[in-house]
Amino acid sequence: MSNLGTPDRPLRVAIVGSGPSGFYAAEGLFKTFFNSEVDMYERLPTPYGLVRGGVAPDHFKIKGVMKIYEKIAADPRFFFWGNIEIGRDLSVSDLGQFYDAIIFACGAEADQRLNIPGEDLPGSHTATEFVGWYNGHPDFKNRVFNLSPRRAVIIGQGNVAVDVARILAKTVNELKNTDIAEHALKNLEKSLVDEIYLIGRRGPVQAAFTRQEIKELGELEDCDPIINPDELRLNPESQAELLDPDNERKKNYSILEEFSKRLKSSKRKKLYVQFKRSPVGIEGAGRVERVIFEKNELTGEAGKQKARGTGKKETLPCGLFFRSVGYRGVSLPGVPFDSQKGIFPNIQGRIVSEGKPILGLYAAGWIKRGPSGVIGTNKPDSYETVDCLLKDIQDLKPCSLPQRSAVQNFLRTRGLKWVTFSDWNRIDLAEIERGKIRNKLREKFTSVDEMLKVIGKN
Repeated sequence: MSNLGTPDRPLRVAIVGSGPSGFYAAEGLFKTFFNSEVDMYERLPTPYGLVRGGVAPDHFKIKGVMKIYEKIAADPRFFFWGNIEIGRDLSVSDLGQFYDAIIFACGAEADQRLNIPGEDLPGSHTATEFVGWYNGHPDFKNRVFNLSPRRAVIIGQGNVAVDVARILAKTVNELKNTDIAEHALKNLEKSLVDEIYLIGRRGPVQAAFTRQEIKELGELEDCDPIINPDELRLNPESQAELLDPDNERKKNYSILEEFSKRLKSSKRKKLYVQFKRSPVGIEGAGRVERVIFEKNELTGEAGKQKARGTGKKETLPCGLFFRSVGYRGVSLPGVPFDSQKGIFPNIQGRIVSEGKPILGLYAAGWIKRGPSGVIGTNKPDSYETVDCLLKDIQDLKPCSLPQRSAVQNFLRTRGLKWVTFSDWNRIDLAEIERGKIRNKLREKFTSVDEMLKVIGKN
């Protein structure tokens, strides 16, 4: 019988990824199993994943969840290995020397493609690129966005798509005191975009945005939301979905109805919300000039409706195009991967190969279930994974080197520079001080070298 989880031999768990699902997994372990140690790995020097790099800068209240994660990180059983990428600096088999179990909480890093002609023309971008760019993410700081065209089109109607629309629609005055990256603020200040189209393939009842996100589009300083009342006509199945008491669709629909009844104002920018259209091609002489859409109709029973093309086409001129149609995980050597779903195949968090669990390998968050839900959705998801891990504890094979000092020695032999949570706290304070100079919440460092310089590890 294994002695894992005793005071003499704590359970050693590695968590790969430092976003919400990773921190909730650590919290779940600490709350339910005292004799455990968690080492969290993150390829960037900064923790928090999409809370730092994905949440819009004008949604600073949402970022307050980082205070919870700080408390988790303060637990003496926790250790943060920042600036260490699993799959590049350490392999999964390397981790197996130091940990009894590994939880992969590495998210869904790749964008879904539309797979239409012209998708890669200059002027066509993923929402991920734009979000990372205005959030100061090191991977995207050098992206170039030409904001001189008057019309921008965004495909998708989830919260990320709404974020992109809102940032394009806001004035610099509305953004200048947030933690938006300075390079983005300067570029947005020169933006000539004054028409924004937010377009979805299904109807208004099926749109994936949350009530607060869509509500904010009606509260912008210099931009009006515009919806043609015809866009809100519903088939019987959508009417039935609207009456479902277990969702907020009715509230969303009421907001859209209110937008459709607004009188014209003198605001400079216009944000058009349209439904039941799918892009089938992007055209232009060397760059984006127009998008070809096919109009859709909804088919299927209430709650399971799908968009089906009608064959009717329409063209919308534009010079800037964003796609926000979902994300998918990426494969990692040493871990099974479901290329169709873009996840690590699993049963309740236990990673499986050919349907059979691989003892010691687990998944949480988007890499477990796919890109769905909000930040809070990750807590029960991660707790479920932790529960399965703890049920397996007697069957886990103890690792051969269960000491953090062994990890340090191993990293040193490879010449790797890791960032601790204390190091991150110093980076954090430096960013806040940089922000004060500009009367902002913070001014992020946008390169790894800058961050390492602050802590003397460059």
